Amino acid sequence: MPGTWRRRFRFPILLVGTFLILAVAEGTTAARQDDLTWAVSAGVSSAVLAVLAYAGLTRWVEGRPVPEARSVGWLIPGIVLGAAFFGTLMLAIRLLGGWGGQTDGSLEGLAVTAGIMACVAACEELVFRGVLVRILAERFGGWVSLAVSSVLFGAMHLVNEHATVQGALAIGLTGGLLLGAAYLATRSLWLPIGIHFGWNLLQAGVFGVRSSGTEQENSLFHTTLDGSQWLTGGEFGPEASVVVLAVLSLPTLALLTYAARTGRMRRADKLTEPAEVAEVAV
Repeated sequence: MPGTWRRRFRFPILLVGTFLILAVAEGTTAARQDDLTWAVSAGVSSAVLAVLAYAGLTRWVEGRPVPEARSVGWLIPGIVLGAAFFGTLMLAIRLLGGWGGQTDGSLEGLAVTAGIMACVAACEELVFRGVLVRILAERFGGWVSLAVSSVLFGAMHLVNEHATVQGALAIGLTGGLLLGAAYLATRSLWLPIGIHFGWNLLQAGVFGVRSSGTEQENSLFHTTLDGSQWLTGGEFGPEASVVVLAVLSLPTLALLTYAARTGRMRRADKLTEPAEVAEVAV
C-alpha cells in the first residue's frame, strides 16, 4: 500500500508524471522524424516504453496492479475501428463534393508517420484517458470526467498551427467523447490507443490531409480538400468538419450506453479491480 502522501497527491503526481513521459517520448521521436529507421523504431519503442512507464508510476503511486495497461487484445480492434471511422469520414466528404485532388506520396512517408503516430496516440491516451478520465470518474463519475477531459482534449489542439475554435470544439465533442467512452466501456487503455492511432494513421499517413491544423509531408498520398469550411474543416483539417459529428455520434453513443448499462459511469467505480476502491483514495 503506498504512502499517505502519495495517495493524497496521486492526481497531480500522475498528471505531471504522464506529461513528462509524453514530452520525453514525443521529443525523442521528433528528434529525427525525417529519418525512416529512426521515426519507426523510436516511435514504436517510445510508445511501448511510455505505457510501461505509466504502469510503473501508477503502481508506485497507487499501490495496485495496473490492468488498464495490460489488455493489449483491444489494440487491433481499436486500430481497425479508428481507420474505419476516418475512412468513412473521407468517403462522406468525397460524396458531398469536398475533394479537390490527390497526388502520390510514398510508402516511406507512410512508415515515418506510422512511427510518429504510434508515439502520439499512446502518450496522449495515457494523459487524457489513463489519468484524467480514470481518476475524475472515480471521484465525480463518468459523465463529469468525460465533460472535463473532452474540453481539455479539444483545448490542447488550440496550440497547433492553423488551430481554430471550431476545430478544438469538434475534436472535444467527437474525439474526446469517443476515446473517453472507449476507455470507460472497456476499462482498457488499448482500445482508445488503437482508435487514436488508426484514425491518425489514415488521416496523416495514408490520405495526407491536415491533422489538427498541421500540414502533412510524409504520407502515402497527398489529398487536397476543397469546399466550404463546414464540410472540409478548412485549414484545420477534416477533424473540424461538421460531417465528423455524424460519423462518430453512433459509435460514441453505443460505447456510452454500454458503459452506463454495466455501471461503469458511476462515481467511485474504480475502473480497475473493485477490490482496490477502498485502498486508493483521491
